[in-house]
Amino acid sequence: MSKYIKNRLLADDNWTHLGASCTEMPAGNWIVPLAFWRANKEHLMSRIHETGVILEPAEDPKELAGVVGQLPVIAIRFPSFTDGRGYSSARLLRERHGFKGEVRAVGDVWRDQVFLMERCGFDAFELREDQDVAVVLAAFEDFSEVYQAANDRGPLFARRFG
Repeated sequence: MSKYIKNRLLADDNWTHLGASCTEMPAGNWIVPLAFWRANKEHLMSRIHETGVILEPAEDPKELAGVVGQLPVIAIRFPSFTDGRGYSSARLLRERHGFKGEVRAVGDVWRDQVFLMERCGFDAFELREDQDVAVVLAAFEDFSEVYQAANDRGPLFARRFG
């Protein structure tokens, strides 16, 4: 079983990512592409095991707005370090759509991103294979104060004078 970071701890990952053209359906929890979920929504929601959805950078989190209370996990793919659209998707899911489940970062995820990803609403991280988990976990403590508002807390000046 693979591992991932969940709420700043190393955890067993009991979710299987299914591709859009998946022909074999393994038992257990699945994370499926948005198009697959749209096409099979009723069946997926009636399964014994849980189903989550993965959003690609160009996909709008608003498409999940009506079902955020039914999804346990929404994964957001980062195809490269330079593609930051996933940060906005996480904030929209948390702040606008009220998603309370797991928001998982997948793809090109590494140490220098996790602190800001967490501030934007991510609470789970699938790291690149070349990342040292202990080094990544330490990154959550890189900064004791922040100056910009985010999903987790307001900026320092607002907390001091607010």
